[in-house]
Amino acid sequence: MRTLSLIVLYLVLVAAVIPFFLLCLLLGLRDPLLAYGRWAMKLSAVILGLRPKVTGLENTLRSRPCVIMANHESFLDGPLLFMVIPLPLRVILKKSVFRIPVVGVGMRYVGFVPVDRKRARGGVRSIEKAAALMREKGYCYLIFPEGTRSRDGRMQPFRRGGFFLALRTGAPIVPVTIRGTFELMPKGSFFVKRGPVEVVFHPPVPVEGCDESALPELVEKVRQAITSVLQPGAG
Repeated sequence: MRTLSLIVLYLVLVAAVIPFFLLCLLLGLRDPLLAYGRWAMKLSAVILGLRPKVTGLENTLRSRPCVIMANHESFLDGPLLFMVIPLPLRVILKKSVFRIPVVGVGMRYVGFVPVDRKRARGGVRSIEKAAALMREKGYCYLIFPEGTRSRDGRMQPFRRGGFFLALRTGAPIVPVTIRGTFELMPKGSFFVKRGPVEVVFHPPVPVEGCDESALPELVEKVRQAITSVLQPGAG
């Protein structure tokens, strides 16, 4: 019932945002659309009965762009982080999400970047686009280095795209651990259970002075930070 209520709310919110979106397009505004999206995520969390507990938020870098990397347990992860991270946050996510009516156009407009995994250079183009926006606009980007949601709650191998983004821009990496979303909505599930979720922000991993030869070390540092508060065996 809660999931169906959320679908109805989503349709109402999308319909309501269309004139607001057109006004923002006319005036060249982006931040008000992000604020609307963040408010919608908070309302959705209340309806779904999610109880987020956030620690380490002081580790987010409000004075400069950063790349935020989190483990990916559930469909809930992206909206959850977008809701709690108080930064000019954008997301790199799969191209299919941008096909959602109205929402997809809005995401492109505010600086979300699609990645086409079916094309050989799709990931490279996405990283180049995000790097340019970080330098020009000061955006921060959220990336799930596993690339897709876990099927069993265990963390999967990391892809390197987000690390290339950090190296290209010199932006530090902020590792984030999400706990509890797999139990509430595992991959393949349509319905969401009520319950607590935990989000832990770890100290930033600097990349200054690093080049591509440092990639394995950076990957390992970020992975160790994320797994440091996961349940044994989940990493």
